Order: sequence, then structure tokens, then C-alpha cells
Amino acid sequence: MGVDAVKVLNSIMVLATAFLAVFGEAVLSGPRHWLGAQVDLLPALMIYAALNTNVFVVALLAVFGGLSFDSLSANPLGLSILPLVAVGFPIFLQRDLILRGLPFAQVVLGGVASAVVPLLALLLLLTAGKYPLLGWGSLWQWIVMTAGGAAATPIFFSLFDWCDHALGYQPHTESSFRPDREILRGRKKIDY
Repeated sequence: MGVDAVKVLNSIMVLATAFLAVFGEAVLSGPRHWLGAQVDLLPALMIYAALNTNVFVVALLAVFGGLSFDSLSANPLGLSILPLVAVGFPIFLQRDLILRGLPFAQVVLGGVASAVVPLLALLLLLTAGKYPLLGWGSLWQWIVMTAGGAAATPIFFSLFDWCDHALGYQPHTESSFRPDREILRGRKKIDY
């Protein structure tokens, strides 16, 4: 299995995780009732995809994940695509400057993405002439979504790193040093 196959496997796993995350959000109502809000996992997954995959996977995740999310929610179909793109592409373009391996950076990026995506979706709804119910409860839902996305982002990074290590090709570097060889150092003794 070559490096290209690992990238394809990672891309498939990201898209399958998006499907499972959206399906899980729709089916599992326990966290929604306990917290009073539904945690959206797509922004956290978008952070992982923007930092570790290519632009094609980021676009596919935005379209596929957004359409899946909208089809199982009260949003108009296609509304979630633009907020996910607005979060994913700037991070993709600046990913060389981001310390993607640090859990603190993952939490911050996940929190910012999980805060921005619902606000952009709300802005798009208001622009389209829809008037969703807004109140103090909406602030609580936004805080829960932000905290949930911030907590989920390092979990996604750990999960995909584990899958990459377990299923992916790990290159083995060989050196010319043999551990069974002893190197004698020092001056040679000459017997007369």
C-alpha cells in the first residue's frame, strides 16, 4: 500500500466520518436533551480535513457534509455548505503556518470554527428572509456548540492519527549501521 493509497483511505475515512457524525446527531437525542443544544461535529471535522487532507477533500466535505446536515435538519437545503467552505478554505490556505500537532491549537481552531459556522448559517437565514427563533436560549445553544466542537476537534485528530497508524503504510528507514557489529576504537597495539 503506497502513500497515495493512504491518502485515499484517509479521504474516505473523513467523508464516512462526516456521514456518521450527521447521522449520529440526528439519531442520538440524549446529548441534545441533556445539554439543551445539539453539538455540530462538522466544523471540527472540517478543521481536521483542512489541516491534513487536500483541497478536493475539503470541498467534498463541505458539500457532502452540508447537504447531509441540511437534509436531516430544518435548514434549507444547501445552507450549511457556504459556512463550512468559509471555515475550511482559509485554514487550508494557511495550514503551513498553523501548529496542527498541538492539542491547544486544535481546541482553539475547533472552537472558533464551531462558533463561526452557526453564526454564518444564521446570517444566511436572515439574508434569505427566514426568521428563526432567537433569544437567550440561542446564546446557550451557541456556547454549547462552540464548546462541543472545541472538545471534539482533538478527538478527531487522535482518532484519525490512530487509524492512519493502524491501517496506513509506515515507511521504515534503514541505516547502514548494523547493531551486531562492534567498532573498536583507540590505538592499535603492535606486538614486536
